[in-house]
Amino acid sequence: MDTVAFQTLGCKVNQYDTQAMLECFEKAGYRVVAFDDIADVYVINTCTVTDTGDKKSLNAVRRAQRRNPGAEVVIAGCLAQRDGEKLLSTGARLILGASRRGQVVDLLEAAVREGRQTVAVEDILRVPFEPLEVSGDEGHTRAVMKIQEGCDRYCTYCIIPYVRGGIRSRALEDIRAEALRLKEAGYRELVLTGIHLTSYGRDLGQGSLADAVEAAAASGVERLRLGSLEPVVATPDFIERIQRIPSLCPQFHLALQSGSDAVLKRMRRRYTREQFTDAARRLNEAFPGCAITTDIITGFPGETEADFEASCSLVREVGFARIHVFPYSARKGTPAADMPDQLPRAVREERARTLIRVGRETASKWAEGQIGRVRPVLAEDGAEGACRGYTPEYAPVIVSGVETGDIVNVRLDCWTGDAFRGTCIDM
Repeated sequence: MDTVAFQTLGCKVNQYDTQAMLECFEKAGYRVVAFDDIADVYVINTCTVTDTGDKKSLNAVRRAQRRNPGAEVVIAGCLAQRDGEKLLSTGARLILGASRRGQVVDLLEAAVREGRQTVAVEDILRVPFEPLEVSGDEGHTRAVMKIQEGCDRYCTYCIIPYVRGGIRSRALEDIRAEALRLKEAGYRELVLTGIHLTSYGRDLGQGSLADAVEAAAASGVERLRLGSLEPVVATPDFIERIQRIPSLCPQFHLALQSGSDAVLKRMRRRYTREQFTDAARRLNEAFPGCAITTDIITGFPGETEADFEASCSLVREVGFARIHVFPYSARKGTPAADMPDQLPRAVREERARTLIRVGRETASKWAEGQIGRVRPVLAEDGAEGACRGYTPEYAPVIVSGVETGDIVNVRLDCWTGDAFRGTCIDM
C-alpha cells in the first residue's frame, strides 16, 4: 500500500483529527492523494450530528469503494464510535472511533496482515485526552488546533457526549509547544477548537479558556481565532483578558440554538435569551465592529410559532454577521428523540428557510457597517489575478495584486452578497 486519501465530514475538531491521521500515514511512508483519485487506502472521518451527517459519511464510504474496489477503507470518527460493529457490513477494514487515532496506521496494517476486519472502538467515557499533534506543511495559512475534547452538557437533542465522551483538556504546556510548532511551520493564523471549548480546564482542576488563549498567543502567531463558544464564557474577566491579546481575532461564534426560553429549557441549554443577548452586548462593547456568529436549530419538539418568532427576533436584535441554521434532526438515544410534539419535516425545513432569509438580512446589514473600513486581510487562495482572503472578523474579501499567504491592509469597498470587494492600501 502506497497511497492514502482522506474525506472529512463535520466540524473543525474532525479537521484536526484528520490532519493528525494524515501525518501518521506520511510518517509511515504513504503518499497522500486527493479523495477523487485512485488510492490504496481511503480514510473517511465521519460525522453523526444529524441524519445528513450519517448519510454523507456512508456515501463517502461507497464512493471510495466504487473508485477502487480493491482499496482498504478506514471509517473513523463519531459515526464509527456510535455504530462500530454495525459498520463491519460496509466491508471497511478498520472501524476507528474517537480515540486511538494516533495508532491508525499500525491498526490498519495489522488488520490487513491478519486478513481480518478490526473494530477499534473503546469506551469513550474512560479514555484520557489523546495527545495528537499536527505540524502543518508549507503553503497553508490557517491551522486548526484542538485543545479540548468531549462534552458533559448532555443537551437533550445532542448525540455528541455519547460519542465523544466527557471533558478532556490539553495541558497548557502542550498548547504552547504546538502553537509554536505551527507558527514555525509557516501558519499565520491558529484556530483554537474543541468539542466544548468553553469547558477547557475544568477537568484539570486548574486553568481556564483564557489561560489556554494566552498560552497559544505566547507563540507569537500573528492571528489567533476561537472556535465555538457558549455565551456563559463572555464574563467581564474573560473579556478583559482576551482584550489584552493583540493577535486575537474579533469574531465570536456564540452557540444559540433557540431564541425562546421555553425551547432552551427543553433543550437543556444552560442560559436564557437575556443572558445570551447580554453576552453579545458585552462583546460588541469590548470589540467594536466585531462579528458575532451563531448556530440555530429550527423545529425542535414542541416549538410553537411564537417560539420560532422569538428566534427570528433575537437574530435581528443581535445583528449576527452570519448564522448557521439546521432543521432539528432526531438522534436515537437522546431525550429529545422521545419527546412529544415532534414537528413534521416540512415544518422544520420551512422554518429553516425562513430563518436563513432573516440571517441574510442581518449579514448584509453587518457588512454595510464594514464598508469603508481598512482591515488586514490574510490571502488564502487565488485565481485570475485575484485572491480571496479573510479579515480578522472572518469576513471574506476578494482583492487583486496580493500573493497567497500575505497579510495586507485592504479597504472594504463593497459587499456582493457573499464577499467584500476591496482595494489594497499602503500603510
